[in-house]
Amino acid sequence: MSQGLATPRPPASWRDWWPATRDRLLASPRFQRWAGAFPLTRPIARRHARAVFDLCAGFVYSQVLFACIQLRVFERLRDGPESLDTLASATRLPLDGARTLLDAAVSLKLLERRDGGRYGLGPLGAATLGNAGIAAMVEHHDVLYGDLHDPIALLRGEVKDTALSRYWAYARSAAPSQLGADDVAEYSRLMATSQSLVAEEILDAYPIGQHRCVLDVGGGEGVFLLSAARRSPGLQCMLFDLPAVAERARARFAQAGVPGQAFGGDFRRDALPRGADVVSFVRVLHDHGDDTVRILLRSAFEALPAGGTLLVAEPMARTGGAEPMGDAYFGLYLTAMGSGRPRSTDELHSMVSEAGFRDIRTPRTRQPLQTGVLVARRP
Repeated sequence: MSQGLATPRPPASWRDWWPATRDRLLASPRFQRWAGAFPLTRPIARRHARAVFDLCAGFVYSQVLFACIQLRVFERLRDGPESLDTLASATRLPLDGARTLLDAAVSLKLLERRDGGRYGLGPLGAATLGNAGIAAMVEHHDVLYGDLHDPIALLRGEVKDTALSRYWAYARSAAPSQLGADDVAEYSRLMATSQSLVAEEILDAYPIGQHRCVLDVGGGEGVFLLSAARRSPGLQCMLFDLPAVAERARARFAQAGVPGQAFGGDFRRDALPRGADVVSFVRVLHDHGDDTVRILLRSAFEALPAGGTLLVAEPMARTGGAEPMGDAYFGLYLTAMGSGRPRSTDELHSMVSEAGFRDIRTPRTRQPLQTGVLVARRP
């Protein structure tokens, strides 16, 4: 065998034969050179090389996006392309620095070069401009990246006090219902800003209007409920969250003119309000450990009438075509947060069934990268 590779262990079963053979080939420099030269394999080799490079350079790419958002580059190009000089002046960067950032953004399809040496929005920059939630999350990643500077220590559990666990104050609080308005304000604003597109994805996948009343547990400032109310004006809306968060939801309901009810409490200890025929958990369960999730699902079961519906919506692990979101992004994010883990649909199915629900199904969403949906019925 080639060039310094250790002798591989025999495959454990016949099912391992092809992966083992493939791995030996891909790890071989001789095979890599051959694949890059042979016309039929050259496109595949180049694609794999690009994918590996993108993994190596991913942090750099994210910082290009971060700088563009911080400097409001996309907003400055909303009305049309601008010259390098104009953008350098507007962002208060020297010409060389501005050129470096803008050319980097072009390479990532955030921007495009236009006639006369000007820069305009690219397809990804335009999409980012139209989604305030993306910008909010990119800026929030400044907190996450600080916690990931030593991922091995984080994974070993050697980092006890992370910035994310302080940011999401409920994650490490022994008495989250005692958190004050200042403790919940920043993360509540982030969730409200980033929730809109997720809410629309859920409502496109599941017809909430067939229900009379929805109780959104851990519903934050009520963005999902307000989206549901716009879709189905006769829908009654109830929300349960920490007292300080529920107060923010009441203010948002009043501002929107929606007669929603917001109840404050600790869902790990307090019973959920009765009266709804559908209980929803939107981006909630993955924030918590298995024991807490079992408590929440059982509480939802007890709060629902016979025939009532459970609606779970969040990014799910091992989702085809969206694996990096559930397993990589949220796997590390929740580790840094110190609470919860991403779960696959099979894991959620098992836990939901254990809580007593039946007729469990997973309607397709248009963008599984943003959220998956699981629906079940109380018999």
